[in-house]
Amino acid sequence: MKRRDFITLLGGTAAWPLAARAQQLRRVGVLIPSHSQTDREGQTSITAFLDTFQKLGWTDGRNVRIEYRWGAGDAERTKAAANELVHSAADVIVVASTPALAELHRLTSTIPLVFVQVGDPVDTGFVASLARPGGNITGFQSFEPAMGGKWLGVLKEAAPNLTRAAVLFGSDSGPTIALSLGVAVTAIDVLDGSGMERSVAAFAAKPDSGLVVLPHRYTVANRGSIIILAARHRLPAIYPFRVFAAEGGLISYGYDQIVSWRGAATYVDRILRGEKPGELPVQAPTKFELVVNLKTARALGLSIPPAFPLRADEVIE
Repeated sequence: MKRRDFITLLGGTAAWPLAARAQQLRRVGVLIPSHSQTDREGQTSITAFLDTFQKLGWTDGRNVRIEYRWGAGDAERTKAAANELVHSAADVIVVASTPALAELHRLTSTIPLVFVQVGDPVDTGFVASLARPGGNITGFQSFEPAMGGKWLGVLKEAAPNLTRAAVLFGSDSGPTIALSLGVAVTAIDVLDGSGMERSVAAFAAKPDSGLVVLPHRYTVANRGSIIILAARHRLPAIYPFRVFAAEGGLISYGYDQIVSWRGAATYVDRILRGEKPGELPVQAPTKFELVVNLKTARALGLSIPPAFPLRADEVIE
């Protein structure tokens, strides 16, 4: 064998492990429609996902490549991001929110999809049942339809004189509105742009009014302006996630999203190791936390019944 041929052969042999590693690199897409890349809350979710994923043996750049897409609350940007991830040859895609999952569901029936923050995956047609989803979709359910009534009930406990409530919802994911407890409900679509703020202002003109903010990519992405809007019109408001109360909202009542993101990491691991998404049961939250911001209550001039904060999981002074 000539020396040149031997060197060529040796060089090719050295490249084999690199080629093998490249072939073993799995691809995971993550679509976060409600946050921008700089949103601390979104980064907290990703950190939880990665922490669990790494403990299961996956390291970005070593045996998996993770691609992130951030929607920042924008529907068109989210649709474009979904399309990019489907065409990126991902082995699994993790997705948050009903509209974003609906877009991915439209685009692919073969790539496994693991969802978080989706309310009713059976009625929306994403899965056949919670126990045996079937198809290419499974994940972690957020709120059942009955949560609308629970949010309204909790808000009325904090503000007993409440007789009217405006519900901020996104028409692309469907309203969850409860008519009960002697409270008249008005639906306001957050996708109405500036019309949404005018509707809230007009609604707040009458006394004994409150606000129920439903989970949606717009309400999460624009939570700061919604909290300010409620304060401006002196509306006691309830929100679906702790971050709202932590950033100045009156009350939040919801599940810990970090638990769902950690769970999503375990499901991605199991799918990458050969399990089928249709055989992994959809899981629902087992605990809901009540957070009360008494500083905001004082700013609103709201006298919350003394017993109400006593049952809260967290009180912000």
